[in-house]
Amino acid sequence: MISELTEITETAESIPFRGWIFYDEDCTFCRELALRFETVFARRGFHFEPLQCDWVPRRLNLTREAALEEMRVLTTAGEVFGGADAVIHLARQLWWGFPLAFLARAPFVHVILDRVYRWVATHRTCAIKTATLPEFPARTRWVPLAVLPLVALCLKPISSAWILMWLMAFAIFFGCKWLTLGKAIQRAGRVCPFRAAAYLFAWPGMDAVRFLSPDLAPRYSRWAMIKSAAFALARILLGALLLFAVARQTTEPILAGWIGMVGMILVLHFGLFDLASIGWRALRVDAPPIMNRPLRSTSVSEFWGRRWNAAFNDLAVRLVFRPVAHHTGMVAATLIAFAVSGLIHELVISLPAGDGFGLPTAYFIFQGVGILAEHSSVGKRFGLGGGLSGWLFTMMVVAAPAYWLFHPPFVRQVILPFMRAIGAL
Repeated sequence: MISELTEITETAESIPFRGWIFYDEDCTFCRELALRFETVFARRGFHFEPLQCDWVPRRLNLTREAALEEMRVLTTAGEVFGGADAVIHLARQLWWGFPLAFLARAPFVHVILDRVYRWVATHRTCAIKTATLPEFPARTRWVPLAVLPLVALCLKPISSAWILMWLMAFAIFFGCKWLTLGKAIQRAGRVCPFRAAAYLFAWPGMDAVRFLSPDLAPRYSRWAMIKSAAFALARILLGALLLFAVARQTTEPILAGWIGMVGMILVLHFGLFDLASIGWRALRVDAPPIMNRPLRSTSVSEFWGRRWNAAFNDLAVRLVFRPVAHHTGMVAATLIAFAVSGLIHELVISLPAGDGFGLPTAYFIFQGVGILAEHSSVGKRFGLGGGLSGWLFTMMVVAAPAYWLFHPPFVRQVILPFMRAIGAL
């Protein structure tokens, strides 16, 4: 033990001191961040100190009230950075934070970061388990989900097909977000406005209860965070390569569209969404990744229930399957839940394409049939719910009819024009 302490002390002494990072000690949100990154920045010569220390306002030449308005960084060279500028300066010290510092060179990005920081700084104290957001009336929870898709549909005559796709996707997404947020507030009473806004705009998952919980999630080890971030960045690079390089080398348009879609899924679902999960878990927020190695699924149930797009599964189970199963039983509830999933995908896929209606619904009903088959006596006899036979059956059910979901009219009318719009073709 003594040798370990000696080694740590010698390591700390070998790192040149570069400055202080000042934070609000009375804010749980700020204090957790300081504890989380204390070791990270100690290796880079920065020490954390509370803004409440008597010497800090004097050193910064600020009143105590002004000092507490935002975090500060004071370097040994006498430079003082506050707010978003402090975040950007610290990002330059981290290999994984350098992209943020680089993007912040653009004036409009800097303005956005500054406004986001100001908003967070204003609402951060509610992280101390403060209940300040009133409960949504039950009759208003469904309003955005009913109205926003209609607004998107009204814009169809003046929108291109790929724009309508994104409008409809975001309309349904935020409608479901509002609905799940309202239900979570009903269950918990009141929640933190900052956490609620983060759930709406900075997290793709749909498990509002877990995300809004004031209890701190288990600590996310630094090595696990680095490894997960490295894999997420690798998937983003692979997706970008498929989208912007491989797809344009393909002469067959439908194949180019499929390659582009795979690239987009890698960038968004397996890349950026994974990085969002890493960031929130680093802040001790319960935000598991929405994708969980789907290719390892050994049953159709496991694929849709645990590994593929947990956000959509949360919605289907809580809003459709459980209420329906209470009245009809498991078999009917399974088929109805997948049929509803198909109808939602019709709005995002077939409606913008203006063709292929019924194919996404048929695809999802087929998934429900696959789940029922693997739970049947025949399915159990052939081992369709696990092992190699289960994996093969899952790939056959999920992947083989995927062209029903992303049918050729959708690829031609929506995906290919979108890829041209972003310079991928």
